[in-house]
Amino acid sequence: MPLDNIFAEMLERVRAANEALIAAGVLPSGIDQSRVTVEPPRDAAHGDMATNAAMVLAKDASRKPRDLAEMIAERLRADTLVDRVEVAGPGFINLTLRPAAWIDALQAALKLGGDYGRSDIGADMPVNVEYVSANPTGPMHIGHCRGAVFGDALANLLVFSGFKVTREYYINDAGVQVDLLARSAFLRYREALGENIGAIPEGLYPGDYLKPVGAALAAEYGDSLAKQSEVSWLPLVRDKAVVMMMAMIRADLAALNVKPDVFFSERSLIWGGEDQVGATIESLRQRGYVYEGRLPPPKGAPADDWEDREQMLFRSTAFGDDVDRPLKKSDGSYTYFASDIAYHRSKLERGFRELIDVWGADHAGYIKRMQAAVAALSDRSAGLDVKVVQLVKLLRAGEPVKMSKRAGEFVTLREVVDEVGRDAVRFMMLFRKNDAVLDFDLVKVLEQSRDNPVFYVQYGHARAQSVFRNARAAFADLPQDIAQLTGAADLARLSDPAELALMRQIALYPRVVASAAAAHEPHRIAFYLFDLASEFHALWTLGNASPHLRFIIQNDRQLTEARLVLVQGVATVLASGLALLGVEAPNEMR
Repeated sequence: MPLDNIFAEMLERVRAANEALIAAGVLPSGIDQSRVTVEPPRDAAHGDMATNAAMVLAKDASRKPRDLAEMIAERLRADTLVDRVEVAGPGFINLTLRPAAWIDALQAALKLGGDYGRSDIGADMPVNVEYVSANPTGPMHIGHCRGAVFGDALANLLVFSGFKVTREYYINDAGVQVDLLARSAFLRYREALGENIGAIPEGLYPGDYLKPVGAALAAEYGDSLAKQSEVSWLPLVRDKAVVMMMAMIRADLAALNVKPDVFFSERSLIWGGEDQVGATIESLRQRGYVYEGRLPPPKGAPADDWEDREQMLFRSTAFGDDVDRPLKKSDGSYTYFASDIAYHRSKLERGFRELIDVWGADHAGYIKRMQAAVAALSDRSAGLDVKVVQLVKLLRAGEPVKMSKRAGEFVTLREVVDEVGRDAVRFMMLFRKNDAVLDFDLVKVLEQSRDNPVFYVQYGHARAQSVFRNARAAFADLPQDIAQLTGAADLARLSDPAELALMRQIALYPRVVASAAAAHEPHRIAFYLFDLASEFHALWTLGNASPHLRFIIQNDRQLTEARLVLVQGVATVLASGLALLGVEAPNEMR
């Protein structure tokens, strides 16, 4: 029977061995096996898999870990998939599987095709993934790009793992920055009317991207706005500017193939006379989490939100935060934090209990208070996981890239996508853990070499397709879908260590997907794809040096078909993983 997740299958077999020991009275009835795992060993010389079963069960069984490991190992030696079992160190159990196990996993990959690695571990649970959420004050820059790609790939991964995902963008359209945007756009409006506005004053947005806003305002209002006071023209200009900026941001996201399901406006929290922020604060007050008090002076550097006065505070220390947090400023307006609490309350009211926020590095200090707020709002029934994406250093052949002429202060996302392509941007944004600074070199991401991961992985898929084209030239009656060969091909002939290593790598994919989804870490998929492509390219290179290892053997169709099935397994998994990352799996590369 094909094994669609060989690690999950072996975990069940380890648990079955433990159940047999329970029946024999070696292990106590009802012992907790939730911490038992089956994982790849750190050192491949130790076998194919390792289980910690004896280590985590020994205490409850009142036995020495190594003695218990020997008993479990004895049961596993009788398993039909297992070739060798060894007990190592204080009680780890290392497993080496028979080649038939890897053949079964390869067959599962071809049988399931694009669904290989898909699971229902999410059980259709609603998950809200909020990402990007850039202020609507201009085009997106390369830093926003990383959060956009990370959030989108994470959403893909969660959907593939059985979660019901809503992709959300929070429009920060109620703060001081949008008033600055309006004043900046008003200058461009006056410029569009023919006035010489001179240099853009310090503190306003200088980019040329606001010129179309000014032109649109001039076309709609003529010179009437110029005759009005700021209190009259500002809301009109602000609304127009935000709408046009959001249209630009949507287009920037579309260039990355990022399409949020929901765009949630911060201003909607106080629209129409309904003060959702105030209602949220009152709800927390009724639960005892809001009070009037004074904050002690911060230790070390002054905190931005500290004022020595009696003020309205959220009791965030009750949920693990370092200090209670202000909800209103000295002028009586709400703090950003108060609005953010109301926003997350709306998520909870929409039925989400799993919340994921993707934030920039400058918001890392905000995490504890927001998690405290979600815990308070949900009576600890909901969880908030905040993933921080670190800075992107944009380089060209190792040298920092200068600012954009269009944006004025930064290089735009669209400029980068137009120069190197969406695939290079998306893959490289994920080829480093999200909380590590990323160097993005515009020259290196276009190199056709192993040193360029996106090329190397995409080339793996293209090379597989070239193998199929060459095979059809040698054997004209091969099916168009190589997967159709799976049942008839003699896969036992795939016996070379390099072939077995490639099958092991294919078999690892469902586990990588599951662990990446559980940890909210899509970079694990990118790392895995590079390793799989490396194994495939290595086998290709071996064939150049040793003709008997080539994928196509003219005088041995049976062996050729078996190897074509192996290549199809590689292509299937590469295409699946690239799709999760939002990257194309090309059939040809020139």
